[in-house]
Formats: sequence, structure tokens, C-alpha cells
Amino acid sequence: MAKISLRLPKASTVAATAGIAALAAALTSLSHPAAVRVDGHRMIADVPPVTTAKTAYVPLRAIAETLGATANYDAKTGSIELIRNDDTMRLRVGDRSASLNGKKLTLKYAPFSVRGRTMVPLQVIASAFRTHVHYDTGHAQIDVMTGSDDTSSQDVTQTP
Repeated sequence: MAKISLRLPKASTVAATAGIAALAAALTSLSHPAAVRVDGHRMIADVPPVTTAKTAYVPLRAIAETLGATANYDAKTGSIELIRNDDTMRLRVGDRSASLNGKKLTLKYAPFSVRGRTMVPLQVIASAFRTHVHYDTGHAQIDVMTGSDDTSSQDVTQTP
């Protein structure tokens, strides 16, 4: 029978591995997606926001329904229609052209899809639903505020 020899790692190797593991765990715990609040209430969606240093993209249907809008998707044409009160917005994934109440708009960034959900720039939410929106990059926080009336401004701001 062959003799098996086990060699234990050096203490410095164990310490280095533990240090790297602790650093990786800390970085993972800090890398959470931005939280979305609508009128101060946290919104939960099956797809988290996608953020960059300059803008945030949010899941359209989740925000629309939270704001009381209806979101309709036509798979044949790829068009999305949002209806809230007397306002109707139409847009398509991958297309910067949109319309709001029949008036043509050019979006700064085209909507895109993540795991079957349409993601739109935060500014689209401000335009479509006449809301105030704010993206705080430092605290990974996205706020959507409806205001008390339909004349609320469409303020897209960022805080570093």
C-alpha cells in the first residue's frame, strides 16, 4: 500500500488567501444595485436598475404600474404603449424615437431589454409621467416623485 503524504500550506499562504477572500466578500456586499423609491416607498422589481456614472435605466413596466399607468406591449411590432390618465407615450426597444400624446420625441438613449424587461432612461419616466426624478450616484438611490398636481416639472438631476 502506498503511503499518502499530506502537506499543510504555509501560514503566510493561509493568511493571504483569507485576506483575499475577505476583500472579495466586502466588495461583493458593497456592490448592490441602486434602490428605487416612488413617492418615498421602495419599489421592488424582478430586474434591478442599470446605472452608469451619468444616468440610470429603470424597468419600465414596474415603474409604470407603480405610478398607476397601463403598459401594453405588442410583440409583433415591438412597440410599447404607456397610458396614464390622458397621457399616452409610445416607444420601441432600440429606437430613440418616441411620441408623447402624438408629439414626436427623440430620446437621449434608446430603451433596451434585460431579461425580458424593457429598461428606459430615467428621463423617460419624467417625460411620460410628469414626475420629478433624481438619481443619487453616491448613495445608489433613484427617486421618482409624482408631486401634488399634474403640473410638476420634469427634473432629471444627479448627485455625485
